[in-house]
Amino acid sequence: MATGADQAVGLGLVGFSLLLFTYYTIWVIVLPFVDSDHVIHSYFLPREYSVILPGIAALILLLCVGTFIGIVTWKNRKPKKVD
Repeated sequence: MATGADQAVGLGLVGFSLLLFTYYTIWVIVLPFVDSDHVIHSYFLPREYSVILPGIAALILLLCVGTFIGIVTWKNRKPKKVD
């Protein structure tokens, strides 16, 4: 069973993910159809970052996964038997 702290952390992560997804969706899908002088553009980064930031996040994710796999593989090596 999950404790109250686990549920609070899970709820926080779900809320953050929902907020991030909503922000990115509005930024990428809705904003190109809004006039460039509209006040809503002041709340968002320039459009170039909509490609750059997810690319950097993907590279960091791949680096972390690769590092984790490398560490686990290194620790699970068996020493060579000497006959």
